[in-house]
Amino acid sequence: MNWKRLALIVVGIAAVAGTFVFFLPSLASYTDVWDVVQTLSWPWIVALLAAVALNIATFAPPWMVVLPGLRFWPALQVTQASTALSIVLPAGTAAGIAGSYGILRSWGFGSRDVARGITLVSIWNQFCNLLWPILAVFLLTAFGEQAAFLATAAFIGVAVLGVLIAGFTVVMVSDSLAFQLGEVAARVANWFLRKVRRGPVAWGGPSFERFRDEAGDLLRRRWLALTATSLAGHLTVFIVLLVSLRALGVPASQVTFEEAFAAWAFVRLIGSVPITPGDVGIVEFGLTTALIAFGGNNAGVVAAVLVYRFLTMVPTLLLGLVTAATWRRHRPPAVAPDDADEPVRGRAAL
Repeated sequence: MNWKRLALIVVGIAAVAGTFVFFLPSLASYTDVWDVVQTLSWPWIVALLAAVALNIATFAPPWMVVLPGLRFWPALQVTQASTALSIVLPAGTAAGIAGSYGILRSWGFGSRDVARGITLVSIWNQFCNLLWPILAVFLLTAFGEQAAFLATAAFIGVAVLGVLIAGFTVVMVSDSLAFQLGEVAARVANWFLRKVRRGPVAWGGPSFERFRDEAGDLLRRRWLALTATSLAGHLTVFIVLLVSLRALGVPASQVTFEEAFAAWAFVRLIGSVPITPGDVGIVEFGLTTALIAFGGNNAGVVAAVLVYRFLTMVPTLLLGLVTAATWRRHRPPAVAPDDADEPVRGRAAL
């Protein structure tokens, strides 16, 4: 294990320990938090379970959009398994992507289709993560509130989102522009990697050109559906947070809808940079800090954040691990691959 990976592990452990052992107890003792959790009424419990079910159900639709022929239940299996793997394995996101690729290839989807699908879902997720702080600042301003930290995040989000959309548009305009942008991006990436004695990247102009050829037709037909399903998938996560706040004694008089959304959007942006598996510790720290700053009572906020994290992680973790262990027994009908002459790779066990 090299020193950089060791340093990341140490930072991750420190972030988790610092949050759960020192930071959260300094805001509200776990005894007080448990007392708040015990006040949950049955109607609120039902509301929380409904929010969780809705959230889980929205994992599948974006994948159904980018992989024509993939049905709801298999898509849900793939997303739950990949998310669970990204939480429990050291490789995090990379492990989740590898899991998705292996399952989908074994089901008969062509390698190019799967790679395209993974790329498009990932790109649209990042677009959403950059969009939320911008929308949050708009909502806060519309209701006469301000948050300097979020305004800064939104400014950065606008800049990065603008660059990404412009670059994506250039890639989709023509093969030659896609090739040129890919070459420039590869040179920039290699320059950064040389600074840390890594690289070079294995992609470049031909990769961007190939992606344009393969993704262009699908996006022309399905970009609106992909955008709508991606937005819905993100917003159902916020619904779980909002219901958790209201159920655990943080009313709108303390933290309004737009303030809760702003806190969630800010943490969502931070969480797009993986620091710990599942962003454990990072999300809890960011959400409690922001929500208490907006006026939420300490015990209620800590209880709501912990319940929110439990409900958005544990059901998916359990479903995903079961799926990862049993998916070979529940294979859907084979799908004709886009490259039938290519042997199916990526069947490696998860």
